[in-house]
Amino acid sequence: MNAPATHTAALLDSTHGKPKLLVVDDQPDNIQLLVQAFAGDYQVFMATSGEQALAVCQSNPPDLVLLDVLMPGMDGFAVCRQLKAQEATSHIPIILVTARPDAGQETHGLGLGAVDFISKPVNPAVVRARVHTHLTLKFQSDLLKKLVLLDGLSGVFNRRYFDQQLATEWARAARSGLSLSLVLVDVDHFGAYNERHGHQAGDDCLRLIAVTLKAVLRRPADVVARFGGEEFACLLPDTSHADALALALEMERRVRQLGLPHGGGVVSVSVGLGTRVSPHSGQASDLLDLASAQLQHAKYGGRGQVRYASLDTAPAPL
Repeated sequence: MNAPATHTAALLDSTHGKPKLLVVDDQPDNIQLLVQAFAGDYQVFMATSGEQALAVCQSNPPDLVLLDVLMPGMDGFAVCRQLKAQEATSHIPIILVTARPDAGQETHGLGLGAVDFISKPVNPAVVRARVHTHLTLKFQSDLLKKLVLLDGLSGVFNRRYFDQQLATEWARAARSGLSLSLVLVDVDHFGAYNERHGHQAGDDCLRLIAVTLKAVLRRPADVVARFGGEEFACLLPDTSHADALALALEMERRVRQLGLPHGGGVVSVSVGLGTRVSPHSGQASDLLDLASAQLQHAKYGGRGQVRYASLDTAPAPL
C-alpha cells in the first residue's frame, strides 16, 4: 500500500470541497456580476464594505478574496493590509479589482501581499481563469504543507501536527468556554502481533486501524494523528464528554469488528478519554496527561476497553 499517494486526492477533497470566494465591492451591480460568474462552481459570499469583509474573513475564512480597491471608508488597500497582518487570514489569496488602474496602484497592492490585479469593467471569463489559477496554487501549497504533517505509514496526521493542534484547540476552548475532548488509542499486544504475523502485516494493521478511526470521526475539525508506535490520538474540539465517550466506544467496537486474527482472538484496542468540560486554568498538557492516565487504566484493567474522566472530576473506577 502506498499511503501518501492514496491519501493525496482525499486530502484535497476533504479539506477544500467547493471553493469559497468572498466578493467585496460597495456597488451591488459589480457584486452581482461576479456572483453570476462564479455561481455553481463556488460558494460565493458578499461584503459591501471593508469592515464587513474583515468580519467575514474572521468568522468564515474564504479560499480567495476578490477585493475592490476604491470603497468609501476603509479602502481595499487597508483591508488587504489588515488581512495580511493577521496570522489567521494572512494565507488567503487576494485579487484586487479597480476601475482606475495604474502602475503605482498595482505596485502598491502587490507590495501589500495581493496576488493579482484586475481592471474594471471585469471580463467574467478572464476573472474566472485568474481565480482558478490562484486557487490551484493555493490548494497545491495547502496540500504540500499538510503532506509534511502526515505520518508516512498510516496516512493520518503525525505527532508534530497533533501537538500544534492540541495547543491551538486548548487556547480556543479557553476563550470560548466550550468542551475539548482527547482520545488516545493503543493497539493491544502489538509487539506480539508483529512477531507472529511479520512487520508488513503489522504496518497494514496500523493503516487499517487509522482508516477505521477516521471513519468514526467525520467532522472536518476532528483530528486523527499517529501519536507514536502503535498509538493514535484523536482530538475532538467542541465535543462534550458524553459525545466523546460515544465516539470512543464506537472506535473500540469498530476495530474489534475488523476481525484481524490475533492470538486466538482478534486485534483490539485500549482507549483512554479525557475531556475539558469547564473553565480550567491549567495547560494543554493536563488534558494529555488525563487521557494518558485513562489509557493506562484501560490497559491495566484488561485491555480492549474504554476508560474515561473529565478534568476536575474523579476518574472512572477500575
